Amino acid sequence: MSMMTPDLAKQNCADCPIRHRAVCARCEPSELKLLEDIKYYRTYEPGQTVAWAGDKMDFVASVVSGAATLTQTMEDGRRQMVGLLLPSDFVGRPGRSSISYDVVAVSKLVMCCFRKPPFEQLIQTTPHIAERLLEMTLDELDAAREWMLVLGRKTAREKIASLLSIIARRDVPSAADGSRSLTFDLPLTREAMADYLGLTLETVSRQVSALKRDGVVVLEGKRRVHVPDLDLLMEEAGDDSDGGTLI
Repeated sequence: MSMMTPDLAKQNCADCPIRHRAVCARCEPSELKLLEDIKYYRTYEPGQTVAWAGDKMDFVASVVSGAATLTQTMEDGRRQMVGLLLPSDFVGRPGRSSISYDVVAVSKLVMCCFRKPPFEQLIQTTPHIAERLLEMTLDELDAAREWMLVLGRKTAREKIASLLSIIARRDVPSAADGSRSLTFDLPLTREAMADYLGLTLETVSRQVSALKRDGVVVLEGKRRVHVPDLDLLMEEAGDDSDGGTLI
């Protein structure tokens, strides 16, 4: 069971840490008030399921903090992680009653939730929400196409570096301001990274150790990662400083 989070219920949307990246990013103060009237928070512990594939979802939500995986299971029981939800990502489909993937928290997860019927009504009456939702959907499509390249053409080292650079740029606000030295908490275990990237656990461990040895990353404990130079990490990923693939 997820936990309702009453202590967050009083948080003003204007002060939210994902305010300028989430589905509400373009909202005017009057529109934020409409969202505040229908929002509530849910907290999930690591390993807890948010929704199973095929379940009816009576809410949509933005990730406030933490991370969750999107996983699909084949008929013979084989599973593949097909997506990673990070802060500001949106989960749920307005206009659709069920969800297509298992959604599972991989770290303590806080979600800002909206009951689906009133949110769908806001989409119809609040252009800024509809526009931002469309923009995020198109960004998600671009990310999925980029991930096809990562899985299909990049080496194991490039795959690891790509995943780290994606998480670093999403998790650390200063990355958007041009900071090249970043520190963040890795939301995935090495087993989950192996599953997501289609690699063995041994390969992930070996490549992470190699990146550490070469000074590309500095590991601080099990999950804390320091990137001295983001440009170097992106070079290892086969990407340029703007995130495009090097030819």
